[in-house]
Amino acid sequence: MYGRGYRQAGMGFGPPATPDVIKQLLIANLVVFVAQQLRPGLTELFSVRPIMVWHEGYLWQPFTYMWLHGSFGHIAMNLFSLWMFGSPLALAWGAKRFLRYYLVCGVGAGVLIASWPFLAVWLGVSGAQSLWSITLGASGAIYGVLLAYSLTWPDRTIMLIFPPVAFRAIWLIPGLFVMTLMMDPGGNVSHVGHLGGVLVGWLYLQRTGHAGNPISIAQLKYRWRRFRMRQRLRAVRDDDFEARRRRDHDRTLH
Repeated sequence: MYGRGYRQAGMGFGPPATPDVIKQLLIANLVVFVAQQLRPGLTELFSVRPIMVWHEGYLWQPFTYMWLHGSFGHIAMNLFSLWMFGSPLALAWGAKRFLRYYLVCGVGAGVLIASWPFLAVWLGVSGAQSLWSITLGASGAIYGVLLAYSLTWPDRTIMLIFPPVAFRAIWLIPGLFVMTLMMDPGGNVSHVGHLGGVLVGWLYLQRTGHAGNPISIAQLKYRWRRFRMRQRLRAVRDDDFEARRRRDHDRTLH
């Protein structure tokens, strides 16, 4: 991903600097991942399993799950996102404020992950087997960071490498949810964890005001209308260019 606004001119890859708090979080996650490979039992003990959290008293799991990962691809994507979007946020907020927010989002998402299956069973929308499911990964905290980034710099342009699509940062969270739902038909991704990180982050930012002016529904509608207008103008411009190209081509033939 590319982000416009990290540097004063043009577009650049990555943040201008990596704060110490981001380096420490990256190292901590990597150390725990190596420990998981050496001691597989750590994954079972420290991941979130709802039945164990609320029936067996494993109350540490909503905190410890966020330091574990299921595969190299899993940890690579999370740590890349933390470095890419967490670094500018930590530079703007300071280490203590950023770390507090990161932990609140991660733990808050962990509590929701441990609690939602009980409510789903009670409502009859899920079977009792969901109480035994295991969830691990820093995605809840990462989604909270992505939310804070998109609200702090809503008009920055983000360019995906694959697919090569550019969009404003304010659409980062909705876009990721759509992409995740499309790419995960089997349900291996914890959408509750992602949504939990966003929800907890939103409540935290609303309470503290650390992300500047909150984005309202009216603002989102306005941005969507502006985006659609730009798309239509771009389509008209492309059609005009194609028409001129064909006329020039015809004149060349004659």
